[in-house]
Amino acid sequence: MNLLEKTLELSRLYSLKPDHSKGQNFLVEEEFFDTAISAAKIKPADTILEVGPGLGFLTEKLAKISQKVIAVELDKKLADWLRTKLITRKINNVEVINDDILKIKDDFFAGLNYKIVANLPYNITSIFLRKFLTAKNKPQSLVLMLQKEVAERIVAIVPQMSILALSVQFYAEAEIISVVPAEAFWPRPKVNSALIKIVLKPLAALPQINHDLFWRLVKIGYSAKRKMLKNNLGNGLHLSPLAVAKNLAEIGYNAKARAQELSLEDWLNLFAKFSSFML
Repeated sequence: MNLLEKTLELSRLYSLKPDHSKGQNFLVEEEFFDTAISAAKIKPADTILEVGPGLGFLTEKLAKISQKVIAVELDKKLADWLRTKLITRKINNVEVINDDILKIKDDFFAGLNYKIVANLPYNITSIFLRKFLTAKNKPQSLVLMLQKEVAERIVAIVPQMSILALSVQFYAEAEIISVVPAEAFWPRPKVNSALIKIVLKPLAALPQINHDLFWRLVKIGYSAKRKMLKNNLGNGLHLSPLAVAKNLAEIGYNAKARAQELSLEDWLNLFAKFSSFML
């Protein structure tokens, strides 16, 4: 019996039909579970935070090779079923938490040395990344199943940069591991997916600047996507277009540039020049 057949059988026997409102699509191609595990580089002493364990196929694999798995499942029926399954299989190093991962407080992760493996509902990707990339106790790495288009936006380079790309690349290094076709899921989604690996930069490697002011400048720069950077900066910082153009020229930037044409390094250079206008 292949994974799709097992999934259909379990769904029928225990009435575990995926809930579209929760973004549930069960992965039914085992090779992609193995790809995610390989990318995560899990060691026997590791603690894994798994988000969206679903029917627990990946959970069992993770439990066999790590010290502990913390499986956070929003769906109460799935969470209860998974607990029963783990007891039946005599797997005792998995803690199942029935909760919304976005509502779990930072204190829960205090002192925890962990990696994340997650098959995320696509509608929470941005807020999920913001939560863990800026957490007080960050994970070592994240291996995520995301919508392919979103994964491509995260690893984008000039001239296709976005606030999402900058947000991830500021805190981490990211790469797409594998494209996952829609037919690898049940029910089949309307889009393809991708496995992406995000490795957090050491704290000492992060820019030693005022992060709040930096992101305020970035948001100003992206405030009107089709407008030139000089106009967005002028409006947001209350400077004349001439003054903005002059400051841009002094650090070697074209006044006609648009936000998506700037790399993270470019934004850091801009911040060094314009931060005094934000105080």
